[in-house]
Amino acid sequence: METTTQRCGLIAIVGKPNVGKSTLLNALVGQKISITSNKAQTTRHRITGIRTVGAAQFVFVDTPGFQTRHSTALNKSLNKTVVGAISDVDLVLFTVEAGKFTPADAKVLSLLKPGIPVLLVANKLDEVHRRGDIAPWLQEMQKRHAFTEFVPMSAKNAKDVERLFGICEKYLPEQPWWYAEDELTDRSEKFLAAETVREKLFRFTGDELPYTSTVVVDKFEEEPSPKHKRMVKISATIVVERDGHKAMVIGEKGERLKRIGTEARQELEKLMDAKVFLEIWVKVRSGWADDEARVRSFGYE
Repeated sequence: METTTQRCGLIAIVGKPNVGKSTLLNALVGQKISITSNKAQTTRHRITGIRTVGAAQFVFVDTPGFQTRHSTALNKSLNKTVVGAISDVDLVLFTVEAGKFTPADAKVLSLLKPGIPVLLVANKLDEVHRRGDIAPWLQEMQKRHAFTEFVPMSAKNAKDVERLFGICEKYLPEQPWWYAEDELTDRSEKFLAAETVREKLFRFTGDELPYTSTVVVDKFEEEPSPKHKRMVKISATIVVERDGHKAMVIGEKGERLKRIGTEARQELEKLMDAKVFLEIWVKVRSGWADDEARVRSFGYE
């Protein structure tokens, strides 16, 4: 019997903040593993998403958007993550908004190492009103970098995502898979719990809350339950910079914190296929994003 040779490789998704990298990763993996919000700075860690299609296993690395403003300890840590992720991959998906190219995009492009093939993923194509404008823009982009291929697409369009797999596959080396066929991420459930609470936090506070707010999971315990297949108890702390931010997160009569908790719990129950009990506290730790030791203690490399 003829066996198809397995392919497997690392693909980095890079770009400035807010170009839709996390949405793209979730679409490629087929499940939400990277948090998304309209706030720049949402992704803060190197997150690996795994998808096996036919004989090929795609290991995607979603990176934080490269930060060109504010040189806090947190941002230095984020930028180190980006540079580390792109130095050791088989393929780079350089993600930009279709029809746009800013100095921040140029900064990320300048980090790419020669010798690694780069696809230009022109995302959010659904937001471009005049498709005729894209051709001259693509010609302009070709002058900026020797892109291997152009992929105009929308991460929200399933056909576009499927086409992207076909394009990426030929860049993967022939080698055995690194993960089981059904694995989706190398991140732990505890990590995903913190990320899910953080996403809801940003979703319900909008631009009112500085991006330096973070979430730490203090307790993550699975307990036996006669009623449920799985039962998980999670205790998390939202860390903010000021008392005013704390009041904002809690909201009038605790309403906002309750909504954050309810939505995070419902999403985690789906994600982990378990009954989840989630308890959330809010604490003030001013200046943490500038304190390297504290940045590390909150789980940033």
